Amino acid sequence: MAGGLRRTGRAFAQTGRVVARTGRGAVRTTRRMGGGAVRTGRFVGRVTRRFTYAQGAGRTGLGRLIEISAMHSAGDALVTVSLAGTLFLGTPVGQPRGQVALYLIITMVPFTVVAPFVGPVLDRFRSGRRYVMAGTLFARGLLCWGMASSVVYKDTLSLFPAALAVLVLSKAYNVSRAAIMPVVLPADSTLVTANARVTLFALLAAGGAAGAAVGLTVWLGAEWVLRAAMVVFLVSGVMAVRLPRHVDSPDPEDLDARPIRSLFNVGPVVGESMRANIAIRLQGGFLVFFLLFLVQDDHLPGLDPKAALALLAVAAGGGGLLGAAGASWARSHSPQLIVLGMLAVTMITTIVSAFFFNVWTAVGVSLTGAFAQSLGKLALDAIVQREIGEEIRSSTFGVVESVLQLAWVFGGLIGVLMSLFARGPLGLAVAGVGLAVSLVWLLVRRRVRVRSRALALQEPAPNPN
Repeated sequence: MAGGLRRTGRAFAQTGRVVARTGRGAVRTTRRMGGGAVRTGRFVGRVTRRFTYAQGAGRTGLGRLIEISAMHSAGDALVTVSLAGTLFLGTPVGQPRGQVALYLIITMVPFTVVAPFVGPVLDRFRSGRRYVMAGTLFARGLLCWGMASSVVYKDTLSLFPAALAVLVLSKAYNVSRAAIMPVVLPADSTLVTANARVTLFALLAAGGAAGAAVGLTVWLGAEWVLRAAMVVFLVSGVMAVRLPRHVDSPDPEDLDARPIRSLFNVGPVVGESMRANIAIRLQGGFLVFFLLFLVQDDHLPGLDPKAALALLAVAAGGGGLLGAAGASWARSHSPQLIVLGMLAVTMITTIVSAFFFNVWTAVGVSLTGAFAQSLGKLALDAIVQREIGEEIRSSTFGVVESVLQLAWVFGGLIGVLMSLFARGPLGLAVAGVGLAVSLVWLLVRRRVRVRSRALALQEPAPNPN
């Protein structure tokens, strides 16, 4: 009996030693994996910083601005994914036309605030731009914490205004970031290229964050994705405070003496570029919702509806990335010519797609339209940064952001309406004709303006005697 107990005890002891050795091995493996992840993260961080700080961007502050903008976009992606399907904030795939129209109208609400209020406020606090940018990020972090609680308790009454406030603050950050770009521009770079670098890293960060957010939502829930977004916004807010001091500039001495700018008196160059971008945005919004309902109604043959929607979404996302990447090619070209060229490319592809309409031409026009929107907007930003004085630059960018978003929404509403009675070729033909009329009108106005300027230069100066 005693021998059996001793054998049993030795067996338990041996088993305990095996378990202990296994546990120590697991701990060492976990440490190695953790160390490997840390080393990989550090390597990725060094490589990323090498690109963001290249070409003098580290000296001027552009590199840090790129990093902040990337984190800002990642936080926005986390918020978007966590609220997908909630309060009309998700993608309206599969929804009736009335709900989609309501979704579009709701997205217009924040932009009625950006132009008349946010831009002038940012202009008034130019001496504290770093803190204004940081304030938009800190406020979004706190709102994300509150929205996480609203998601847990299903409190839609507080979730809805908080989500709209996050959208307004996001646009306020974009306006402020665009306004300070000339201040951090390296000497050997152009505004179009610098804007493209910011946009490219922002798109890549948003794509990566969106993929991670989908997995986290399934694993932990939407509330934890919002809490992760809170951390991202708070860290990026601290980084914004640490921007170089030259980002700030003295406040104007006489605020009341500033000229009031609007879409109609921003100057001929900015106005021309604005109108071209409005036409491109109208086509972009139209395409998204017109093609969406063509797929839903089985009027886009050639692929399964889900595969067709996925392909159109990939084309739109890829077009945006190509537009940001293509700015390096366009660095030696005039921004005004880039804008008009993007309008011409959009017109041509839309008309061609109307004549040879199928799922692949629809993918092509979606890719080209997204490319034109991205590169055209980068060129427009460069024009505003060059042509508009610092004292009212934020107000002008507020108008730009609001008008372009409203144009996209209006184009989407037209697409929803036309999908009721028009097939693909007819709808794209109407869009192509509209783009052609816009391009011809802008070219005629440009020719008249250039001729008037040439005649004014040829007139002899008046004789003082």
